[in-house]
Amino acid sequence: MNGQKGKVDGGGLIIFQDVSQAIQAEKILRSGGYDIKLVAPPPKYRMGCDLGLEINLVEKAGIARLLLEKDVPYMEMLATTEGASELLSVVKTTDYGDWLMVKAGNMKLAYEKATGVIVNTSGGGCPDIPYLHAEMLDRKLDEAPKPADLGYTLCALMLDRALEEALVIWKGGK
Repeated sequence: MNGQKGKVDGGGLIIFQDVSQAIQAEKILRSGGYDIKLVAPPPKYRMGCDLGLEINLVEKAGIARLLLEKDVPYMEMLATTEGASELLSVVKTTDYGDWLMVKAGNMKLAYEKATGVIVNTSGGGCPDIPYLHAEMLDRKLDEAPKPADLGYTLCALMLDRALEEALVIWKGGK
């Protein structure tokens, strides 16, 4: 456990029934100090969910124990990461003069460049998106809730990535 986000040292994969379980497990394991990474599991191991967690296989017992304690179900822990792939990390921006749109996956977030106020979110067909839109609209980027904390779908995860990138850009990072 070294705490570096995105840096995983070792050949294990956890498969989940649904996206919300994978997202919940990620939060719990990160808070427990485990180095894990959300990945797209190989097609032959998908059991209903398009998210898996890459783990350090040496930590399998501790990870299993923590997920059991926190009542987070998973389908299987595999001794392989072969065929797993990075989640889409491509983020695109479109400048509309006074506004900037940030797109991650199929989710879009637009904000006013001068104030950082979110003027629109769109994309995705997941059931939590209307709720996330209502919670984020008309809030400044740095005051908006994190979609990954409120949502439970892959769309929420992508909207969260769009928000993170928008914050970096708005604060002058890119």
